[in-house]
Amino acid sequence: MPPGRGAGTGPETEEPEYAGQYRLEARLGSGGMGVVHLARSASGRRLAVKVVHAEFAEDPEFRARFRQEVAAARRVSGAFTAPVVDADPEGVRPWMATTYIPGPTLAEHVKRNGSLSPDEVVALAAGLAEALRDIHRVGVVHRDLKPSNVLLAADGPKVIDFGISRPSDSELRTETGKLIGTPPFMAPEQFQRPRAVGPAADVFALGSLLVHAATGRGPFESESPYIVAYQVVHDEADLAGVPDELLPLIERCLAKNPAERPTPDALMTVLRAVRGPQPPEARGPAPVALPAQRVAEPVVVPEPEVAPEPERIPGPEVVPEPEAAPEVAGAPAPRGRRGVRRWVPAALAALVLLGAGTVVGLGRLNERESDAERQPQNSAAATAWRPWERELRGGAAAKGARPASCSYGDGALYCAARGVQAARIDPADGRVVWSRPAATSRPGEGTPAAPVPAGGLVRVMSPDGTRLEALDPRTHRVRWSREVSAYGGRVYSAGDTVLLGAADGTVTAVNGATNRERWSHPLPGHAEPSFFSYGDGRTAYALTTAPDGGHTLVTAIDTVRGTTRWHRSLSGTLTPVGAGPDGVLQLTEADDQNRTVAVVRYDPARRAERRSELTAPVSLSAATVRGDRVYLLGEDGGLVAVDTGHGAQRWRMETSVANASPLVASGERLYFSSADGRLLAVDTRRARLLGQTRPRADRPGGQGFLALMPAPVTAADKVFATAPDGTVFAVDARDPARW
Repeated sequence: MPPGRGAGTGPETEEPEYAGQYRLEARLGSGGMGVVHLARSASGRRLAVKVVHAEFAEDPEFRARFRQEVAAARRVSGAFTAPVVDADPEGVRPWMATTYIPGPTLAEHVKRNGSLSPDEVVALAAGLAEALRDIHRVGVVHRDLKPSNVLLAADGPKVIDFGISRPSDSELRTETGKLIGTPPFMAPEQFQRPRAVGPAADVFALGSLLVHAATGRGPFESESPYIVAYQVVHDEADLAGVPDELLPLIERCLAKNPAERPTPDALMTVLRAVRGPQPPEARGPAPVALPAQRVAEPVVVPEPEVAPEPERIPGPEVVPEPEAAPEVAGAPAPRGRRGVRRWVPAALAALVLLGAGTVVGLGRLNERESDAERQPQNSAAATAWRPWERELRGGAAAKGARPASCSYGDGALYCAARGVQAARIDPADGRVVWSRPAATSRPGEGTPAAPVPAGGLVRVMSPDGTRLEALDPRTHRVRWSREVSAYGGRVYSAGDTVLLGAADGTVTAVNGATNRERWSHPLPGHAEPSFFSYGDGRTAYALTTAPDGGHTLVTAIDTVRGTTRWHRSLSGTLTPVGAGPDGVLQLTEADDQNRTVAVVRYDPARRAERRSELTAPVSLSAATVRGDRVYLLGEDGGLVAVDTGHGAQRWRMETSVANASPLVASGERLYFSSADGRLLAVDTRRARLLGQTRPRADRPGGQGFLALMPAPVTAADKVFATAPDGTVFAVDARDPARW
């Protein structure tokens, strides 16, 4: 049904009928920032659409806060959060659409039905601990976890409303004396030092929330928010009525010192033991030992994740895999000393939301090298290769940093970064041979595309994005350039060929070495084709999916001659993953919720198609191919291996990495980067984590964690990767355990 219309002259008297392309059917609720509506996508998927109040839409500060909410919600993904489907923070009435989750909030449930049973509280705690793990590992702190922000869905609790969350890279800051949050569920440090609030504050809020769920009241209660704040900072929590099996755990969550609170991973470990099958007589109170969380202020970097045993998938066609030993990453951090700073009641004079602008600076290329790396290049003592790290960015300060995008060719590493159009780096020692600065850098622009070394030249896009340029790899002089602004970004590289897609469907092929046109004509059945190129560099695949998603037209073309190699309509909504030297194409199939449900193998020589169904849908983050093996990394960190030759899913393991870079397969290993700048290596035979580098998140005030990371590069027994702090680094591919 259409949204109701109010009466009177208030700001919501005329509510919008649409948010973007979504028709708003009914009002679900209203909060301080906006109204949440029920809507449907074109495929019929139900969505919850939050539309900012009209009175706030013109407020730049509120828009900044809403942009932050959208950015934070987009970073977070997992089984216990509501994924973002679409958003427009710059619209006349800014809005954000997430998956609709039916079910009451925890606050509503407790108000109607009373407190939860002990088993229900344990299940709630386990789900919320996993949700916080997903939130924190992408660099976000929720800062307002409370019963009204937890939905009780059929498949577990869901954390919603990131309206006052703050990523570690946020430019929004809280002014002195002005705090944000809900006092009964705020941590002591939110009152004492709000600028330094980290993930441990969410753990404190979880403890308060669990007390509310178990008893129907909070651990700190008063009609005055000022008294509640004093209790939170100075008084012991009232835990009467909390189940005995949860009492030690909640006490640790409510520790005054953030360093003494457990991490979400530690909570999950303990809760797994609590939830295990126990006879009734064994359910008495038991001490719970939890490792403390180390807090680094003002930015807390998530601790290394653990990759547990892979899940074995039974089936008649499954080839047994060797058992993998459990991986252990990191050790419990030392407990901090308990201590409380004096609290000043006058600091609670106002609980308001504040914002600040973002400033992006430009500067010259920076290089950073450690003392250990400053050795003579011809020194006899420097014969053994050593890992190196360099900083590559256009900004003179940390603000505005983005990871570089790199590629390898002709024995050199070529990278592009914010403010750096292209740079050639010596892979032996990380020395910048030359760099070509970008003349412009716009606030909000993303990570630039990697240079393309091919045909004896290095192809890059001009700083303003209007011209394709080919550089001499030795001198970085422009050998040729071509105007490409008319193609609207439809510029594709396929080996030595550049494919340009016009708006009318005409495809033009250009020789990447000479800039001469090879051919130009439309492709039948493809109005505006998207191209993908793999393997031999002479074949490109054009794909067009039908509006109803029922089938996908795939055309393989010879990029040099412009002839069609083969043409086939395959059922389903398909996206190519890769092709081998034998020409076999591997694709993923998505359902109407954009989840990957199968891998499709198409052999054009035999005109044979085989579908390998997944045991469970995957919200795909990255995918790659190695022979007949297709590897799928989900947004929840689950890594799946599918053998398309036998049509079976081989294994599944947890990486605890969300929003990863593209996967890179080399030999029997997978490499990928996480949003906090870690490079990880996985053994595909045993389905286990071999090693990972330290996090390299951006400095305070920079961009921090990113939604998408560039792919690492493998060459000459080395792995080259980039990080959000602007560094490019190299490690030995032969020994990931020592990274």
